[in-house]
Amino acid sequence: MKNKQETQTVITRPDYNGPVLDIKDLRVIYKTDLETVEAVNGITLQIGKGKTFGLVGETGAGKPTTALSILRLLPTTTGRILDGEIRFNGENLLDMNEGMMRAVRGNLISMVFQDPMSALNPVYTVGEQIAEAIRLHNPDYSKEQVEARVEEMLELVSIPAKRKAEYPHQFSGGMKQRVVIAMALSCEPELLIADEPTTALDVTIQAQVLAMIRELRDRLGTAMLMITHDLGIVAQTCDDVGIMYAGEIVESGTVEDVFKGDKHHPYTTGLFDSIPNLSSRAKRLRPIPGLMPDPTALPKGCVFADRCPRCMDICKECRPKVYQEGSHTLRCHLFHDTLTGGTVDGE
Repeated sequence: MKNKQETQTVITRPDYNGPVLDIKDLRVIYKTDLETVEAVNGITLQIGKGKTFGLVGETGAGKPTTALSILRLLPTTTGRILDGEIRFNGENLLDMNEGMMRAVRGNLISMVFQDPMSALNPVYTVGEQIAEAIRLHNPDYSKEQVEARVEEMLELVSIPAKRKAEYPHQFSGGMKQRVVIAMALSCEPELLIADEPTTALDVTIQAQVLAMIRELRDRLGTAMLMITHDLGIVAQTCDDVGIMYAGEIVESGTVEDVFKGDKHHPYTTGLFDSIPNLSSRAKRLRPIPGLMPDPTALPKGCVFADRCPRCMDICKECRPKVYQEGSHTLRCHLFHDTLTGGTVDGE
């Protein structure tokens, strides 16, 4: 297996000034003997150095599948990438062999998983688990260098270094998440994927973890893909955002485009309308009616048509193109006459 220096020679290009992550028309399915699930259907996104991209959507939209595709960790028996590119520093990860990908994972690209307990081994101390990641990608490090790095990473996430000898069960939920983040950042990755990093944390701890993630991103210059269902987290943490529904990014742009713009996909509008507003006198929220379409039998037109309050006849017959205005893109028939970039096709 290639070590960190050899891998960086292959993937890190000093003269490369493009996005850290560039996904183009990614299509992913899960196939069994009985059915085929269309999990991701032609998504495109970019993340620049030191920037955070928020991927938002309800359960079943395809967000974790996108993350697992980047790391090439889809289930080997059912998961399959049908088409598209996943470029990291300009190099297509889909062209790399498994040996190269092992050197990339946890080294140049790291992931913080949703449940910290699923990422921590209960029979090893947290210090041993952080050290394992460091040794794997830095085989030339001495024992003293590894220990010093472990202590440095714990201090970085505001955990006293002396707690490295403790086991996961001795930490609270928020502290476990900090340990997982320390593990993910221990090799100073260029891209961090955070999958619902504040799930099951109370509001106070959630705010602390988010503040820490922002601080570490700014200090280390790490690009980040933030996967969440919480628009509030996106507003606090992200530079750009993609709204994902039934395997498609139906709207994307800067945080200002999506949160303050005057044009929105009806699904985005529905998400905003379902958020409690403390300044409003309304007594009831407005949930989005209906359910996400069956991913084994997606409609031939717009995937949101059956739930859309502004659905037209064309929405049920033709898949919408991607219309663009500056950095703001929308996949919706409503905008084919109002946005000048309506010639961009997502097919």
